[in-house]
Amino acid sequence: MTAVDTEQWSVPDDHACLVPDFSPRALLGKKGTRDMDRVTGLAVGVTAQLLAEGAADGASVPTGEGTGLVLGTTTGSAESMMGYTRTSMQKSKPFLVDPALMPYAVMNCAAGQCAIWHGLKGPNATLAGGQSAGLLSLNYTRRLLASGRAERILCGAAEEFSAARSWIEHHRRGRTPADTVLGEGSAMFLVETAGRDTAERLPLAEILDVRSRPHAQGAVREALAACVADTLRRTGLGPEDVWAVVPSGVHAQYAEQEADALHAVVRGTDARWVDVTGLLGDAGAAGAAFQIAAVLSIADADPEAAGKLALITSVDRDGTVACALIRTGGGSR
Repeated sequence: MTAVDTEQWSVPDDHACLVPDFSPRALLGKKGTRDMDRVTGLAVGVTAQLLAEGAADGASVPTGEGTGLVLGTTTGSAESMMGYTRTSMQKSKPFLVDPALMPYAVMNCAAGQCAIWHGLKGPNATLAGGQSAGLLSLNYTRRLLASGRAERILCGAAEEFSAARSWIEHHRRGRTPADTVLGEGSAMFLVETAGRDTAERLPLAEILDVRSRPHAQGAVREALAACVADTLRRTGLGPEDVWAVVPSGVHAQYAEQEADALHAVVRGTDARWVDVTGLLGDAGAAGAAFQIAAVLSIADADPEAAGKLALITSVDRDGTVACALIRTGGGSR
């Protein structure tokens, strides 16, 4: 968390969790980035890092027709959308706008740019799921692979900090104090079907199940408890098998209900609780992806975590709860 530079950001927030010294141009170079917004730069940049890491490990990730991308988001870039609309109203005629800005005002721009930059010619999808977008994208990825639509999917989520997002959140909460500072970032995972030319890439985890449900009128506790119970039932596992619990815990009005539901599930066990929001703030659509990355990082550094189960949950205030159950590979690298 850092103090917001008021010379750069005209926002009501005093502090935010920003990606340090980030700009699309600094990360990706000058070519093709003159008008690129933050959320697109974050997504394209983290995809580049994932592909580069595979190549450095001697396990290059094939691109081309067999590789797709699924990206979770809230609305794309609120800053680009609102800026484009504002420009159209300020010019003498509505159509006198900078055409280079138009693609970034479309919700699926970031996913499309990832595919263009990195030669990903498989399915390309954007899922608008707010706080739960990372888990919803993971489930959509499983469906694409199960149906044979792709051999591998780069799956993740991205969210930017911007003046538009800051003011939207400010007016949305009204006089209520902020639950936590706003954050930003992007996380991306390579997801493959087991046994499909993956021997050179040791898996960090196995996805056992991903579930989601609506929560009506803020009844998060009941909806999430049912979602988790359904996941455990479908996988034939019990609460005593859960090694780590990773809640979203972002919005105060729902965080307590989320915690209550999870405590009820793992009561009497030694499950480890992992707090991501306390470190990274409200990362919006990237939040659930960061939760996955956090527990995988913990497991990868601990050989005793191999084969353990992690339960990741997310609550979006617009009416969705989601959970994922993964079996870690722990200490695989």
